[in-house]
Amino acid sequence: MEKNEKRIGLLEKLGFMSYSASANIVFNFKSLYYLIFLTNVLQIPVLTAGTMMTLGTIWDVVNDPLIGVFAGNVKFKSGEKIRPYLIYIALPWAAGMVLLFADFNLGQTFAVISSLVIFFFYEIANTFRGIVYNGMGALATDSDEDRKSINAFRSLGGCIGSGIGAVAVTPIVRLFGGLQEKGAIIGKGDAKALLLTALFMGALMVLGCLFHYFTTKERVKEQEVHEEKLTIVETYRMLFGCKSWVFNMFYIMGYGVCTAIIMASINYYAAYILGSSAAATPILAIYLVVSVIMSFVTPKIDSILGRKNTMYLGVLIQIIGKIPFIINPYYAPFVYINAVSVGMGGTITFIMFNQNRNTISDVVEIQNHRRLDAMVSTGDNLASKIAEAGVTQAMAFALAAAGFDEALKLNQTIATKNTICALLGIVPCVVLVFMLVMVYFLDIEKEKQEAIKKRMAE
Repeated sequence: MEKNEKRIGLLEKLGFMSYSASANIVFNFKSLYYLIFLTNVLQIPVLTAGTMMTLGTIWDVVNDPLIGVFAGNVKFKSGEKIRPYLIYIALPWAAGMVLLFADFNLGQTFAVISSLVIFFFYEIANTFRGIVYNGMGALATDSDEDRKSINAFRSLGGCIGSGIGAVAVTPIVRLFGGLQEKGAIIGKGDAKALLLTALFMGALMVLGCLFHYFTTKERVKEQEVHEEKLTIVETYRMLFGCKSWVFNMFYIMGYGVCTAIIMASINYYAAYILGSSAAATPILAIYLVVSVIMSFVTPKIDSILGRKNTMYLGVLIQIIGKIPFIINPYYAPFVYINAVSVGMGGTITFIMFNQNRNTISDVVEIQNHRRLDAMVSTGDNLASKIAEAGVTQAMAFALAAAGFDEALKLNQTIATKNTICALLGIVPCVVLVFMLVMVYFLDIEKEKQEAIKKRMAE
């Protein structure tokens, strides 16, 4: 890894922020509205919709490693490894977003088939998007302080994207003529409004890609240039040789499970516990305000406590914040306490695992004389997708078993309501305990120092 002494300027950090905003528009808008779009707009049974998401994950298991190895072996004329993908992927990524929310008024069987095809296309584009999202921070600079700052700006961008993708979406859908039915619960009549909202989101995604491309640079280069291409087996051998990559991947997976389950169930909670889909907006607003504040505070906490203790703190905050909600999930103020804890702890976790990811790329190069930024990115990206789809499938089974009715009824069964509450409280709490165990075994800074000593001794 060639050393780079130039500090990262504000404009470049804003480039990272804009792209993170675009990526989180996709994640939050899709996480919040895609399952309920399938069930309430396309009127696909919830169990079938969940199975569709699982099939998408199986597709990801196949394409993510292949795309990761392909991207790792590509040599752009500019000498860059990742940044040019911003130009190539912008339009396909945005198109996939729009098509996900298109109602072609087909019969149920054809609606399932067409949705699956579109979902598969979207996930291919999203895999390439993830390569840039997860890999550019390590290639922009080798300065640990600059990387912390980049990840803080990425977190801030994520908050902005989440705001557009979640808090602002209800007013936007209403602006386009949606959510006019009684109870403001998403239904068949909202198809056009959701499509126009997705088109608006897609346009923002393209702008985010272009701004990131023209404001950022790849400065970190491999110390040794290799002409031979790596195979999947060789690539994974190098990755599994870095223990921190394994534990960080499980740490990311836990974060993905918690985030996906909260985002996927909050609309059901708002609609069927609080009585209106619009009730999700103030809950998400609180979460986002806290997340913005924590984006600025987390790097300072990391400097004081150190990376490992900061990771512990992020997980413990979320566990403590869920306790009141678990005790009484029907008491509205407790859902706000839950949201505050997720905003605080989730933001810390996001910044920390990205900081880990950047260091992991360095460790893999020290150990193997090859940089695997693209593959580190797609491996972690796959972990997040597996978590998201697994959550969706489990949520679908749980709701179906509890007697959830896809028809637009306010009066769901008590079992359904209790299941929705458990998805926001007990289930993510169990996952957070698992994350504490992963943090115990994860010590990337120690592993990097050991790798440097071993290489110097060779």
